[in-house]
Amino acid sequence: MKKFLRWLIHAVLKLLTKVEAIGYENLPEKGGFVIAVNHLGFLDAPMAYYALDTWNLFVLVGEKWEENPLLRWLGKHLNFIFVDRFNPDLRAIREMIKRMEEGQTLVIAPEGTRARDEKMAQGKPGAAYLASKMQWPIVPVAIIGTEDRIFKGNLKRFKRTHIKLIAGKTFTLPPFPKKNREEKLQEYTDEIMCRIAAMLPEKNRGYYAGHPRLMELLAEKP
Repeated sequence: MKKFLRWLIHAVLKLLTKVEAIGYENLPEKGGFVIAVNHLGFLDAPMAYYALDTWNLFVLVGEKWEENPLLRWLGKHLNFIFVDRFNPDLRAIREMIKRMEEGQTLVIAPEGTRARDEKMAQGKPGAAYLASKMQWPIVPVAIIGTEDRIFKGNLKRFKRTHIKLIAGKTFTLPPFPKKNREEKLQEYTDEIMCRIAAMLPEKNRGYYAGHPRLMELLAEKP
C-alpha cells in the first residue's frame, strides 16, 4: 500500500504542480532530526512525501482530522501522528520520542495550522521545547507557492502551480537553562520561525516580518 500511495502522490503532484527543491545538501544523512516548515496550504503535507526519497518520516496532524475516515486511513499508511494542538498531549509526545529514537524524521509546522491570510502566524513552542530537550537537529524548510488561493486558481485555468522548497542549514538549539525557561522557550521558537522566514518572500513573513532576529539573519545573507 505504501508503494502505491507514494506512486499516487508523485503522479498527482507532477500532474498539478512543478516543484523546485533547493538545499538537499543540508539534510543530515541519517534520520532522527526535525524538519520545521511554514504552513501555507493543504498541499504542504504531501510535499514531504514528494520531496524526500524515504518513508522514514512522520507528520503531525491536528486531532480534528482524525475524525475524517479517509484521513484516518491515510494516517495509518503515511505515518501520521494526530495531536491535540491546544493542550499537552503526552500520548503524542511519547510516540514522537519513540519514533525519533528509532531514527525517523519528524516533519512539523510550528504554526499549528495553515495560514489563512497567506502569512506566517506566531509559532507554537512545542517543537522548540522537544528539540531543545532531546537535542534533535533541526532543518528549517521554507515552502513557497502552496497558497490554497493560488493552487485553486491555477486548477481552474488548467495550469500547473510552481512550488519552491528551500532547506536551510541544520542547527541545534541549546539545552534549556534552569532559569528564565519561558523566556528561552520563546527565544528558541522565534529562532526556528525566523530561520524559515528568512527564506520566504517578504509577503509571507507575517508575524515575523519585523522581528529583530529575522533582520540579523537577512543581514548575514551574502
